[in-house]
Amino acid sequence: MFGGLLNKVRNVFGDTTTVTSSKKVVKEIGTEEKNRVSISKLKPAKASRAKVNKKRKLGLIKEKRELEKIKKALFDLKNKENQISQRLYSLSEKERYLLEKEKRLDNLTSEVDKKRESVDDLYRKQLEKLEQIANFDVDKAKKLIISSTEKKLSSWIAKKIGEAKESIGEKEEELSREILLDSLRHGVTDYVPEYTVSTLSLADEKVKGKIIGREGRNIRAFEKATGVELDLDEGNDVRISSFDSTRREIARVALERLIKDGRIQPIKIERVVAETKNDMEKILLSEGRKICQEVGVFNLPIDLIKMIGKFKFRFSYGQNLALHTIEATKIASAIARELGADLRTVKLGALLHDIGKVVSDQEGTHIELGIDFLKRYRIPEEIINCVAEHHEAKEFSSAESIIVYIGDAISGARPGARYAAHEEYLKRMKNIEEVAKSFSGVKSVAAYQAGREVVVIVDPEKISDDEIIVLSQNIAEKLDEEAKWAGQIRVTVIRESRASNTVTGSKLNKNAVKSVN
Repeated sequence: MFGGLLNKVRNVFGDTTTVTSSKKVVKEIGTEEKNRVSISKLKPAKASRAKVNKKRKLGLIKEKRELEKIKKALFDLKNKENQISQRLYSLSEKERYLLEKEKRLDNLTSEVDKKRESVDDLYRKQLEKLEQIANFDVDKAKKLIISSTEKKLSSWIAKKIGEAKESIGEKEEELSREILLDSLRHGVTDYVPEYTVSTLSLADEKVKGKIIGREGRNIRAFEKATGVELDLDEGNDVRISSFDSTRREIARVALERLIKDGRIQPIKIERVVAETKNDMEKILLSEGRKICQEVGVFNLPIDLIKMIGKFKFRFSYGQNLALHTIEATKIASAIARELGADLRTVKLGALLHDIGKVVSDQEGTHIELGIDFLKRYRIPEEIINCVAEHHEAKEFSSAESIIVYIGDAISGARPGARYAAHEEYLKRMKNIEEVAKSFSGVKSVAAYQAGREVVVIVDPEKISDDEIIVLSQNIAEKLDEEAKWAGQIRVTVIRESRASNTVTGSKLNKNAVKSVN
């Protein structure tokens, strides 16, 4: 029904050239519709007239709506056409303006080129006149100017470099001083070593009496069992004296246990001292852990910690090895933090740098002994290098080795840190004991009173009562030859025999001392 009408609409939307053509199309559509209506009247109606009229009205309404849509579309097309026309006019104006501007720019470019050529020509002519007047080539003038400038700049640069070096040197010295002072501040420790005397406080005078015993039996038994001297003359304090710090520690711990137990008698003293000697491994582990915690090192093998614990009972030129190790490690760690070095390597290297001194008593080979000992525990190579190089035995392999060397040197060179006389004293005391131990049948030796008295305990099964007099004379003569002692040395040889019997029933156990020589 509306096929023809739609075709006309498409034709209208496709052709937007003029408004007149659109009006003709609308007129043709109206004529066609009139013809169609007149023809439809001629057709015989199959339905009632009311239905036909209704349908006719509906059709007219639809057609009217379609016409309104067409009119609106035509109006919109006209507006768009006007907009396009305006844009085209605007573009044409811009194009004309740009063409004119381009023409002006071309003219200006041409004028600039002409002026540049004129200036270049003028410069060339002036340069030629200057060369003729000065009788000097341009290249020579350039070289002369460059040479003169270089001389001035060289002098200026040298001066600036000198000033910079001087400034850097001053700042470097100042920075180094600050780092060292800060490191020394970090190296301060509250660790108090005991050189030859340990002190134990007593609760009252009654405890002192128990320690001395009847006719001094207890104190003599304690000194003989431990190899130390006890001094009870100063108030409620007991001074435990011995050049050997290990003996002194055993005596201190044993005396604390006896005082706590309350039963102090010769047999009990020997038993407690023997138990304390067996517990020395636990003491070394405890002391080793204290040193490791002080410097912030953890998770080391147990045997290595025990070896570090021996530092407390070892001295080097009068300086306690534990104190020296803690100081050196803290100083080296502070320097490593300032310089950005590997802190873990520096800490372990400084902590273990003197480990060889407790592996063996041979002072001169402590570096080699320490290296061999650390290799057993698969310590990293960079830490072993710190140990190997801390006395400059070979060239430094890393910055960490240099830092460990500096920490060790600062701690050892600190005023009052070391006493050569103390080291000589320890060597002399050890030498006295070694001479006495060299004789057959000797069980133990203890040097007292700075070496002026030597007590020798012999095996009663190997040495008889008659032989002890000869033995004491032989020891005294050998000490006179080898110990190089200016004063007198008193040698006391003790041979002790014991008999023990056990009875049952109401009888008590008996322990009798047959003879003490």
